[in-house]
Amino acid sequence: LTEAEVRQRFPAVFQHLLLHVKPERDQNNEDYRRLNWWLFGRNNAVLRSALRGLPRYVATVETAKYRLFVFQLAAVLPDNLLVCVATGDAFHLGVLSSRIHGAWAPAAGGWLGFGNDPRYNKTRCFDPFPFPAATPAQTAEIAALAEELDALRKHRMAAHPHLTLTGLYNVLAAIRAGQPLTPAERDVFDAGHVEVLRHLHDRLDAAVAAAYGWPADLPAAAIVEKVVALNRERVAEEAAGLVRWLRPEYQAPGEAAQVARREQLAMPVEPDAALPTWPKKPDAQYVALRAALARAGRAGPADLARQFRGVRPAKLAPMLEVLAAMGQAREAGGGRYVA
Repeated sequence: LTEAEVRQRFPAVFQHLLLHVKPERDQNNEDYRRLNWWLFGRNNAVLRSALRGLPRYVATVETAKYRLFVFQLAAVLPDNLLVCVATGDAFHLGVLSSRIHGAWAPAAGGWLGFGNDPRYNKTRCFDPFPFPAATPAQTAEIAALAEELDALRKHRMAAHPHLTLTGLYNVLAAIRAGQPLTPAERDVFDAGHVEVLRHLHDRLDAAVAAAYGWPADLPAAAIVEKVVALNRERVAEEAAGLVRWLRPEYQAPGEAAQVARREQLAMPVEPDAALPTWPKKPDAQYVALRAALARAGRAGPADLARQFRGVRPAKLAPMLEVLAAMGQAREAGGGRYVA
């Protein structure tokens, strides 16, 4: 929003910004932050680009006692304490909510805070994690269970405002450990339908394990070993040219379009040779990116990545920020830039 829009539509917010933000921003050496004092210092252009067009996405708190994933509506703008996955597919939510990912994440991530809670590091916990090559039937089963799990938790917390996700899973942990429940925990158990929660998690764990082709009762250490081994297999696959995209229409739109055409025409389609290859040298990359932005008019990382072969939006987002800082581009809102 412009300064005037904030002032006219949200005067209480504007007053808070005047009192608590503007004095500090007035002293900032960076022109963008000083002149645009009512705006966020940095927008996550990569995430906004990835979420564009999605009705919902998956989120988890970066540092938390339990590794829980939930759907958030697209209208919710996440802060830096949430790790977000740009997918609205319940199959992905189901796999991330399973015991297999639950064993992998703390082993791959770190620990932080007073209670030494697990920290979910995207590059260590999510990026190398291999999703199962599930059959259509397995995918549908996992997605259905994940939808039911997400809906149950939200419905019970909406009906009983004193319930929290941490409270629900504290009671679930006590039940699994065979501990007697206190009166307060019994209230959470009843109001939160925690036995149903346990039933859904057990079914989801079994369904995800079946999709991997692994026993459902593997100990955590064995799960981590299998995930590492599967990751190595996927690395070899990708080196041979097979990439199992989670969202091919976003991550590899050229490939997705070719697959759609191939299925439609029932004939092989060669890669689109008309697109220029992304330069290897950094200085040439910036020249190519600036030229692509000039051609596109107003574009974000995903739009510009489609103009080349061999580059992803995540690579272009910080480069666009550099171009903006150098005066070679400027932000146009919504994670997009103009030359």
